[in-house]
Amino acid sequence: QVQLVESGGGLAQAGGSLRLSCATSERTDTSYTMAWFRQVPGKEREFVAGLAWSGVTLHATSVEGRFTISRASIRNMVYLQMNSLHSEDTAVYYCAATPGRAHHVSSESRNYNLWGQGTQVTGSS
Repeated sequence: QVQLVESGGGLAQAGGSLRLSCATSERTDTSYTMAWFRQVPGKEREFVAGLAWSGVTLHATSVEGRFTISRASIRNMVYLQMNSLHSEDTAVYYCAATPGRAHHVSSESRNYNLWGQGTQVTGSS
């Protein structure tokens, strides 16, 4: 089965940057909406950003202007460029995807059926 693989997590200095990548583990012709969520222990999973098949993007208010989701040159691979990182951004970041030629991005985790294992991002104050 197709799996999602994240990379790029790590420790960032205050105000620093990281770029996360997410891609399907195998080549596939399926079109996907892809998104990023993050989760802190004891908290519910939070939507960060998403990219629909149509190219429409959606960013959470908490990261708008600092984080940017974009499509890589390789099909079914996305980036999350994270700038101006601070301690409140610390979380496990999960890549998510759902098949279909969607024209809009959903911020609800229940609408995604493929999930990566997560990558730790730590920001500093």
